[in-house]
Amino acid sequence: MEPAKATEQIDMATLFRAPAARAMKSLDKSLFFKVLPTSAALVSQNTLLSRYRKALEKSEELIQVEKFSPIAPHPDPEAAKAGKKCLVLKPSVDPASPETWSSVLKKGSEDGELEIIPYKADFDYTYWRYLDIMKSILPEELHDEIPSGFNTAGHVAHLNLREQYLPYKEVIGQIIIDKNPAVKTVINKIDDVGTANEFRTFNYEVLAGPDDLVVEVTEADCVFKFDYSKVYWNSKLSNEHQRLIDIFKPGEVVADVMAGIGPFAVPAGKKGVFVWANDKNPESHKYLEAAIARNKVSEFVRPFNHDGHSFIRDAADSVLEASKRKEHAVIKPPKPSRKAPPPKSPLKDILIPVPPTISHFVMNLPASALEFLHNFRGLYSGNEELFAPHTETKLPLVHAHCFAPKLNDDTTYAEVLGRIEKEIGVALQHGDGEVEGQCSIIEVRDVAPNKRMFCASFRLPASVAFAPRA
Repeated sequence: MEPAKATEQIDMATLFRAPAARAMKSLDKSLFFKVLPTSAALVSQNTLLSRYRKALEKSEELIQVEKFSPIAPHPDPEAAKAGKKCLVLKPSVDPASPETWSSVLKKGSEDGELEIIPYKADFDYTYWRYLDIMKSILPEELHDEIPSGFNTAGHVAHLNLREQYLPYKEVIGQIIIDKNPAVKTVINKIDDVGTANEFRTFNYEVLAGPDDLVVEVTEADCVFKFDYSKVYWNSKLSNEHQRLIDIFKPGEVVADVMAGIGPFAVPAGKKGVFVWANDKNPESHKYLEAAIARNKVSEFVRPFNHDGHSFIRDAADSVLEASKRKEHAVIKPPKPSRKAPPPKSPLKDILIPVPPTISHFVMNLPASALEFLHNFRGLYSGNEELFAPHTETKLPLVHAHCFAPKLNDDTTYAEVLGRIEKEIGVALQHGDGEVEGQCSIIEVRDVAPNKRMFCASFRLPASVAFAPRA
């Protein structure tokens, strides 16, 4: 019996394969209509459906295919209107040949509870998945790397199509929209982010849907609205955003040197972390301000539109001055519940002071962030008394994102550490970034066949922080 079952499984896979429509450059959905001649078991009354469904599943005669219900309306329109139903069976069950029936079907037929009839199961474009349809369209030599891993930002899906798939780009775009209800527009990048311009925006072409890139996204319970064509956003970095936010402590100060529209800054502000958030792109700064207002974190997050090189030292000076001026965030007390007794005395605002030093620097510009590290020389020159051993405060942790080639880990780590040493003049060892003289290097994600993104975290060495400013 086993070989017969294996053969039947192969036949079923073939029967449910999307119709071939090779080299289609313009989507014709009508070509994906398919009729499967099979059989069905009519039940004398619907109360028997559940019992016979279970029995026919056990006898392996019921069609069980993803996205296809084996319970169908009665093939007779009048009976269907009356609510009559049937159970769709596998093609191996022949209505004219009872020898192909199981004992379940034979007994049900003898008892007058079942009638086995020919049946036609219809399948159309809506049945098949994206990959099913693409395999039917693309030549077999292109099946290994069918474009499927696209990024999304709100209603926009963006691809980076390889040359061999460009002849099918409009079809690919339309099928993505059809098979992903949240996607309304599909675009294809036509240059590399990070190399086309300093703001990490990119040129694009619309493959399907309207040319509308004003999107709204939610991340870490914060809402961001922006023009995707004018700022940088990557939904695949949400875990990395959250990883660092989890490290930040309420009441600390974080300097976000390349803040974009605020995926680190805004959720951190919601957590009660002070953030000096900077981005050189005026459009990013505009949408950052909007996100701060919309998510009500203006007490903690301050937006800046400076060059990142100068911002590093300016932020340290600005935070210190804010602390000296006794600046603070004001937290309104929660409104008392109507059911709770009134407080004995009026609830007061909670004042959270800005501390004098920055606890973390975030530098999420992987194409060039390490080239900014020389700006940390002299960061706290003349302010040694703010840090240990004079106080319990440690020097800032620097979190710098970078790209590195796919080599063995030791070689990759050495390459990253060498680039850091070139900028700060201090050799760090791979290890725990919390420990002075060591640097943790965390892999964030693959970005290309031969390139990975990392986050290098290290505590700023005292010899760098307290060096004379150039």
